[in-house]
Amino acid sequence: MTNPNLHYPIFGSQISCPHCRQTIEALTLTDSYLCNRHGAFEANPQTKVLVHLQSGRQWRRWENKWYRQHTHPDGIRFEIHEALDLLYTEGYRATKVIIALRYSDLISSYLEKENNWQMEEKSRLYRLYGLPVEFSPKSSEESRWDVISFPDLNTLNQYVGSKLLEEFERYPQSTHLLPTGNTYLGCYKYLIDLLKGKVN
Repeated sequence: MTNPNLHYPIFGSQISCPHCRQTIEALTLTDSYLCNRHGAFEANPQTKVLVHLQSGRQWRRWENKWYRQHTHPDGIRFEIHEALDLLYTEGYRATKVIIALRYSDLISSYLEKENNWQMEEKSRLYRLYGLPVEFSPKSSEESRWDVISFPDLNTLNQYVGSKLLEEFERYPQSTHLLPTGNTYLGCYKYLIDLLKGKVN
């Protein structure tokens, strides 16, 4: 008897649409998924990239979340701007942005340069939207950087609870520069809520 799973694309019989987050079905015997609102997506079994056929936009998945794969600097800058706005509306303040190393060639010339640009590359200081910018470790050291691009609020929510408590226990006077896995984020609001017992 033939295994029915072999008839589906690499991500299985259903995925969430990267645009609208609705569950969408695979088209059997193809590498495609079809969203009623956004059309067809094709999954590449070799690269594990999901491509929106109409726009050419690409995503890869990490821990069941889709991450956009950028081919133009405006795309990643716009997405970072949206993420910073979301942090602000949630009461957080970003203190640094870390961008995946794989985008360094793509975006470096579009970043603000802060110090002597004749210095060695590793000593150069970048800024974006007024925030210091660093590039991630190599993906061979941390595999998630093969997929993720920069910090977002989901990452903050995932890491902040345990990391904040750990950081506060180590440095009681420190209320910012908290490592969250993707970036360093100021967590004044969260720290206050934690100390007041509002956060489990």
